[in-house]
Amino acid sequence: MKRYPQDDIQKTTLPNGLRIVTETIDSVRSLSCGVWVKTGSRHETDRQAGITHFLEHMLFKGTENRSAFDIVQTMESVGGFLNAFTSLEHTCYYSRCLDSEKERAIDVLSDMVLRSTFPPEEIEKEKKVIIEEMKMYRDSPEDYIFEIFNGLMFENHPLGRPILGYEHTVNSFAQDALSAYLAQRYNPANTVLSVAGNVTHQEIVDLALRYFTVDSSPYVPVEDLPLSTFVKQHKRVSRAIEQTHLVLGRRSLGINHPNRYELLLANTLLSGGMSSRLNQNIREKYGYCYSVSSFNQAYHDTGLFGVYAGTDESYAEHVQELIYQELGRLGSEIVPEKELMEAKSQLKGKLLLGQENMSNRMTRLAKSELYFDRYISLDELVEHIDAVTSEEIRNFAVDFFNPEFFTETILVPES
Repeated sequence: MKRYPQDDIQKTTLPNGLRIVTETIDSVRSLSCGVWVKTGSRHETDRQAGITHFLEHMLFKGTENRSAFDIVQTMESVGGFLNAFTSLEHTCYYSRCLDSEKERAIDVLSDMVLRSTFPPEEIEKEKKVIIEEMKMYRDSPEDYIFEIFNGLMFENHPLGRPILGYEHTVNSFAQDALSAYLAQRYNPANTVLSVAGNVTHQEIVDLALRYFTVDSSPYVPVEDLPLSTFVKQHKRVSRAIEQTHLVLGRRSLGINHPNRYELLLANTLLSGGMSSRLNQNIREKYGYCYSVSSFNQAYHDTGLFGVYAGTDESYAEHVQELIYQELGRLGSEIVPEKELMEAKSQLKGKLLLGQENMSNRMTRLAKSELYFDRYISLDELVEHIDAVTSEEIRNFAVDFFNPEFFTETILVPES
């Protein structure tokens, strides 16, 4: 089997706790640089709902050294870009640029994370921006049905709340609350600097020592709230839309669960492209859907698995039956060897194609460090994928795809 080199992947931890992970790829002229903070919307209290995402927006609104315009213009003026995102478990600020602009990228990212000022007038403007963002998602039936589904799956728990929070919590945020939240969570010991591209590890360490060396108080990790008890539910809502949207699913496996590779392959068999089982049986055979797909999202201690479909209301009941039929087949029949090998090849192909993108490489580096405290190599992933047998998938699927564990949400057109 071909081996994928790891010699160019290195890690250093600075005295203040900041972890630096890099991958050197000297065949490109670019790099992707990300500052990852291990704090997400699941770490908020009820009164803080949405503050992690709000803070992400506010870090673009001015620092001690740069105006909001200067922040974005710093990278755009040299052909690079700057962006950020908030998830349930972490926040990331990242830049993609030419390798000659590595210091510029680290300079502006460190300035945002360490020296943002949170001007009160910008806070008030950004409240309106985020509330409009909430409205945008509510106007999208696909986003709206997933918000309902997530809320049912983790009812009365931060994992079930929208990452954006709620209008009343967002409107309550003030400068002192943002500053306190940043001081508590954006500790160097809770942060990873991940860089992939045409750089050396020592170059990035030297730049981090110049731009990220700050005194920090001892970091006290935020404890995750215990998961709420799962209760199977069925919810039907209506809106002024043309199509019916449905999501059925269950709580899934944590990111380090021993059965995660069986689930990864089962998900690929169900929804890995147009040749997959769900597409062939529901879209191609019956023409019920334009879009039908399964999904699996893993967090550090749990996850979400489900199937989404958009269809006509008159077909919805049969579509649900067909979905459960395909889930049941995985637990009652052995997957043919040819189909299993094709699913494995598809997974491995996606992993390897992803290596051609510096941002993907940077993200893999960071997530390996955040979730596993070590680099998970492609060799390791490929070996685990290749080791899964048809019998193991069937044994796993018998319990996992039991309809008794599935919650159903359906969004139908108003009468």
